Amino acid sequence: MQTGVLRVLRAIAASWWRHKELRRTGQTGQAQRLERETVLRDLGYLKQAASLPNAHVICGEGGTFIHLGWTTVSSFLPIERFPLATLAVSRGTPFIDIRPVTDVIAFANLPRVARDGSVDPDSSGPGKSDSLTTYIDMVDALGARIVNDPRPNRST
Repeated sequence: MQTGVLRVLRAIAASWWRHKELRRTGQTGQAQRLERETVLRDLGYLKQAASLPNAHVICGEGGTFIHLGWTTVSSFLPIERFPLATLAVSRGTPFIDIRPVTDVIAFANLPRVARDGSVDPDSSGPGKSDSLTTYIDMVDALGARIVNDPRPNRST
């Protein structure tokens, strides 16, 4: 793991209000333990984002979400203020910025991304799921901005 990534994760953990309060009240050991646990958890999220076939980061008006199959890490903040998501994207995780999408009805009717990378070709309706690349094709057509595009021959 790059030292720059660890430095960012440590800074994020140390900035949490709870950890600051523990330090302020003299419970430095407890704060350090919780910060270490936070860094290890976040490292796990970054490793999952790099290894799972349908892992992606999506940002809309409701915040930023890191989708990791069965786990989702979220914040009500835009990606610019969610360092963990920014790190995942900088390390190559696909990023879908849906803030430019104006047709919210069409977006709401899109199928979800399959959690485990598999797709059931016979499923349809509200529970339908597609691969990440198929999903990206659909949101791209609605005007979303794509970074780290996993589709062949795409490089934005």
